[in-house]
Amino acid sequence: MSPLARRSLAEGVGTFGFVFLGCASTVSTLFPSARYDVLGIALVHGAALGLFVSAMLGISGGHLNPAVTLSLLSGKRIDARSAGAYIAAQLVGAVLAALLVKHAFPPGVIRTSTLGTPALATNLTFVQALLFEAVGTFILVSAVYGTIVAPERPRLGGFGVGIALLAIVLVLGPLTGGAVNPARAFGPALVSGTWIGQAIWWIGPILGGVLAAQVWERGLMGK
Repeated sequence: MSPLARRSLAEGVGTFGFVFLGCASTVSTLFPSARYDVLGIALVHGAALGLFVSAMLGISGGHLNPAVTLSLLSGKRIDARSAGAYIAAQLVGAVLAALLVKHAFPPGVIRTSTLGTPALATNLTFVQALLFEAVGTFILVSAVYGTIVAPERPRLGGFGVGIALLAIVLVLGPLTGGAVNPARAFGPALVSGTWIGQAIWWIGPILGGVLAAQVWERGLMGK
């Protein structure tokens, strides 16, 4: 297996694990015995991201998010060929995760769910939702730079990024779903056929992530 194929496989497997746990945590709330709401969902997302970023960090860098990959591409931390392979692997991993959720849960539960596809609050405008997702991703990518990329980083593995996502989902979950990750939105949307507002979870995260990368590359890391 070539080095790029190995790294791409790591991105696909890591994204699969993260998206499966994230989507399954939202579908599980439909069961009467589920006793958690946005806090529980945020904890699952944060823990899952921290776990799989740490697991894949030494192989691929543990992006697990097209917005993170494009942000690091804008900061010249990854080349375009690798970035394209990473994003393809992330999307495939997300789709496979959503397919597993669809077939693992009882049909009656699946019929009343969108497999964890992020949803917008009814009183939010497109621009407001875009802004929330952009700001959330700015924070997430800042955590990536501050705890993984920066030379003076603390030794937190991926758990600093997971903590950032926990906070983001707690705040943005009721508003936009707090996806801050195009793959997390795309996988369940494709499998469930739920495409409402899908552009928000691509445009917002990419803009916010690239802005964060430039702030760190040109300012905070002193380049």
